[in-house]
Amino acid sequence: MQQKEQTVKRVFNSVFDKYDFMNDIMSLGIHRLWKKELIYLLNPSKNSKLIDVGSGTGDIGKLFFEATNGKCEILCIDPNDNMIKKGKKNLKSLKNIKWKKNRAEKLTCSTNYFDYYTISFGLRNTSNLDKSISEAFRVLKPGGRFLCLEFSKIDNSNLNFLYKNYSKLIPLIGKVIVGEKEPYEYLIRSISNFVNQNELVEIMKKNKFQNCSYRNLSGGIVAIHSGWKL
Repeated sequence: MQQKEQTVKRVFNSVFDKYDFMNDIMSLGIHRLWKKELIYLLNPSKNSKLIDVGSGTGDIGKLFFEATNGKCEILCIDPNDNMIKKGKKNLKSLKNIKWKKNRAEKLTCSTNYFDYYTISFGLRNTSNLDKSISEAFRVLKPGGRFLCLEFSKIDNSNLNFLYKNYSKLIPLIGKVIVGEKEPYEYLIRSISNFVNQNELVEIMKKNKFQNCSYRNLSGGIVAIHSGWKL
C-alpha cells in the first residue's frame, strides 16, 4: 500500500503541470463529455454539498458549481499539493469551493455531512478500494449518492483490440509532451489491473451502498458507478 502511494505521488508530481492538456490529448477531448455525463446523472439540487475526491484540477467541482448556479458547497480533495495549487489557480474566480489535501482511504471530514460524493479517474489510484468506498459511505448523509467515473473493461473484442493498441502509444505521447513516459506506463498498468464493472458493484454493496448500478460509456472504456446511502 505504501509503495503504491509513493508511486502515485511520484506520477502526479511529474505530470501535474500538463495534466489537463494530456487528458485532452489522450482521450481526444472525450473525458470532458464523460464528466458532463457524470454531472447529468447526478442531477444536483441547489444548496447541496459535494465532496469531490481525487479532484485533480477541479473539473467536476466546476461542473457542479455551474449545474447549481453556484448555490452549493464544494470540497475538493486531492492527495497531491501540486494538483491542488493548479486547481485553486484554475478556479480562483469561483466561490464556495474549498480545497483540502487528503486521501480517499482516510478522509478528515465529518460523518453524515455531504449530499454527493464523486470520484473521477481516482479510485484506481487509491491503495485500498474497500477503505476508500467505506469512507465515501461514512461522509455521505443518509439519502446521499456516490458516483464514480473510472476506466473499465470493454466487452466488444474489436473495440478492445483498437483500444489496447492505442494505449501502447500513450507513453510515447507522454514522452513527447511531458518529457517522461514512465507516468503513462503506470497509467496503462493501473487501468489494466483495475476491477471490472460487476466487481466494483460488489465492493460497493459490501460497503453498505444500496441500489448499486453502472452505466458504460464509449463501449465500456469508462463506466459510471452509482450507489446510495439509504
